Amino acid sequence: MGGYAPVATYVGSVEQYRTRSPQPGQRARTSAPGASRAPLGASGAAASGESAAVYRAAGRTRPVPPLVLALRRLPSPRLTGLGGGLFAAALMVALGTLDWLLFDGSPVVYGVLFLPVCAVTALWVRAADLVTAPICVPIAFAVGIVPVAGGAGGFGGQAMAVVTALALHAGWLYAGTLVAGVIATVRKVRLMGRRRALAKPAASARR
Repeated sequence: MGGYAPVATYVGSVEQYRTRSPQPGQRARTSAPGASRAPLGASGAAASGESAAVYRAAGRTRPVPPLVLALRRLPSPRLTGLGGGLFAAALMVALGTLDWLLFDGSPVVYGVLFLPVCAVTALWVRAADLVTAPICVPIAFAVGIVPVAGGAGGFGGQAMAVVTALALHAGWLYAGTLVAGVIATVRKVRLMGRRRALAKPAASARR
């Protein structure tokens, strides 16, 4: 009987050790590894998905033309319709005066300078006022051609000279308007495509 009591005491202590509830610190430590493994698995899946997406995107990449890269480096302000018209008119008056001083009012030089002004105006006008780009550039052409047209005899003679210059050099006017219209149309189509691409995930999420 003397040797039986220590065994019972030992067994009782073992049972008490086994049934003892874990302390709060131990519970936090035991739950921490499981919680840390879940984010690791999610991040690993996300990393693998991103690497696969990058790999697929890299497989479809195409070389960008140098002209497009040069255009992307240019500043890209956003002008309102009125601001674009004033910008084009002021620039054409300055170019017309420069043409009159340096090239004796050459219509060809004025027409060639008119084309990039139309392109820049159509690129810099904001998306909400794209329709104004092909409208304001002909007005700017008519305003800037005053120094080139010449004319004498007061306001009437000056007006007749401007009308004659517009009639004789209407080809440059149509070409510049066409350039502005094409650029504005391309920008509008791209904007609509982006809106549709953004609307598809939203519609699928609602379903």
